[in-house]
Amino acid sequence: MAEPLVCFVGCGSICASHAKRLQGRVRMKFFSRSESSATTMNARLGGEGVYATFDSILEDENVDALIVTSPPIVHAEQVIGGLEAGKAVLVEKPLCLDRSELEAVGRVRTDRLMVAENYDFKPSLHTLLSWIDSGKIGNLERVRLRKCTKQAGEGWRSAHGALLEGGIHFVALMTSLVRSDTVDVQAEFPGLVDREPERHTSLEVTFGNGVTGELVYAWDTPSLTRGAFQHSEIVGSEGRIVFESNGIYAMCLGRQHALKFPGLSDLMGYGAMMDAFLRLLQGEPSSSGYAKASQDLGIVMSAYEQLPQ
Repeated sequence: MAEPLVCFVGCGSICASHAKRLQGRVRMKFFSRSESSATTMNARLGGEGVYATFDSILEDENVDALIVTSPPIVHAEQVIGGLEAGKAVLVEKPLCLDRSELEAVGRVRTDRLMVAENYDFKPSLHTLLSWIDSGKIGNLERVRLRKCTKQAGEGWRSAHGALLEGGIHFVALMTSLVRSDTVDVQAEFPGLVDREPERHTSLEVTFGNGVTGELVYAWDTPSLTRGAFQHSEIVGSEGRIVFESNGIYAMCLGRQHALKFPGLSDLMGYGAMMDAFLRLLQGEPSSSGYAKASQDLGIVMSAYEQLPQ
């Protein structure tokens, strides 16, 4: 059986990162608004060619899947186009930018859609869930997440808030840990500058199972370690878990004590995420699909609806 043909839509650094992990496992073609960028990426990564237009990708019956790494402003259009053309689609987060786009994506067949939310595939998440599910801290009560650093929103990222561009990872981590429907979202935006995208968000999320999630995420806070070695916490009725927010290590302080370095070889989960994408091509729906992305984006959108008008 021939290897699947995957077209990368958008040829920046994320495209290169994903393509390197798929070399030798799929055939690749490329498309970018700048044809020279696509040509360069194709030569660099051993692709089979480039497309001059997005429509020509959709019309090519040989293309099995799209990996969308373009700016978020065109995600919804490209995802819908790919799904309607019968392609599997892996799209970089965020899936889209507002509720109307989210609803539009939901109106097409989404069982072949996967969002590239690597935090759903980090080895640290599996460690944390195993400790929670085995009852090491009793009943889950609260999840407190924190990641604050100094970061500039450059290029197209400058038009979007930090919560949407980076904090969405930690929202995804929160919902993956709690595994319950969202009931309520309360948000504050310390240091907000009028007419500029937010750079600091404090969230409190109430879930249907009674668990509370808290997130403090910022791009306006100096950090000597650039956000590394900050700590988050999972609180249960009989103990707690403290972990480095990026997933480098985790400590269980409950019925049984444990210290673990979950998996430095794939710390950010990109390898496992690409494995899941290949399973999607074989017909296995992704756990990081439309339903999960809808909950995560719904929390972000609910927060943004509380921004001062």
